[in-house]
Amino acid sequence: MPIDPTQLAALSAILRLGSFEAAAGALHVTPSAISQRLKALEEQVGATLVLRSQPCQPTELGARLAKHAEDIALLEAQALGDMAQAGATPARLTLAVPADSLATWLIPAFAEAPQMLYDLRIDDQDTADDWLRRGAVSAAVTGHDRAVPGCDLHPLGALRYVATASPEFMRRYFAKGVTATTLAKAPMLTFTPKDRLQHRWITQKTGKHLHPPSHQMPSTHAFVDATLLGLAWGMNPESLVTEHLAKGRLVALDPAQPMDVPLYWQVTRVMAKALTPLTRAIFRSSTKHLRQTGETSPTEAHN
Repeated sequence: MPIDPTQLAALSAILRLGSFEAAAGALHVTPSAISQRLKALEEQVGATLVLRSQPCQPTELGARLAKHAEDIALLEAQALGDMAQAGATPARLTLAVPADSLATWLIPAFAEAPQMLYDLRIDDQDTADDWLRRGAVSAAVTGHDRAVPGCDLHPLGALRYVATASPEFMRRYFAKGVTATTLAKAPMLTFTPKDRLQHRWITQKTGKHLHPPSHQMPSTHAFVDATLLGLAWGMNPESLVTEHLAKGRLVALDPAQPMDVPLYWQVTRVMAKALTPLTRAIFRSSTKHLRQTGETSPTEAHN
């Protein structure tokens, strides 16, 4: 039996807004009507879809059905041409993206494709494609060069990182040089437990697998602020620290050892056509802001 689209809309609104009351306001119906629609949908699928918490949370099936409702809305809008019509209610798109990409080059792409409402899942580039495997997002910026089954993969370029610290931090911890011994003792930053970027740089630099003391800070700009204030060293996107490096507020731990992280745009094939305007905007922004194959910096060209 086909699912009633008003029931799917109710489910999506509850999970997006966090309560039956808010969903009722967004859909211009009563909370009782929202409750009845959700109950009918749960009876039809034979499972609980929403955990009645504050805010409401989805079950695994509830999240998949809500995502299905968003996909249908996007496909219908694309088929009917509503995505280009002024005044049309924008369809919602759920994406998984790394925080550093969001802070450096993704927002201009979103601004070029404003016909959608963006619902972002922030995750490390090495694990963002897990959201695609679970069917929880329609597209993702990932760090893997192998497409998730059912997805198209497009290379974007590489986001360059520089291991940076304040001059005072360098004097305190690296007076004898940036070595395996000094790196093992110097506090570093990590974004989340998934973040291995600092560890990868240490291995690239020293050939060793070390486990230094670390602060966990899930914020791109907090990384920059923490390094500026001498709290720790960390891998910062080059574009965010270029001016700080030029003015001596930050120092590269090893100017000859940047780290380029390749990025890829993965889109589920069923949604690829509807997301073509966004994909084109992603390509334009990545070409402008990310390092393309064979690209070197002026300092590298003279080394």
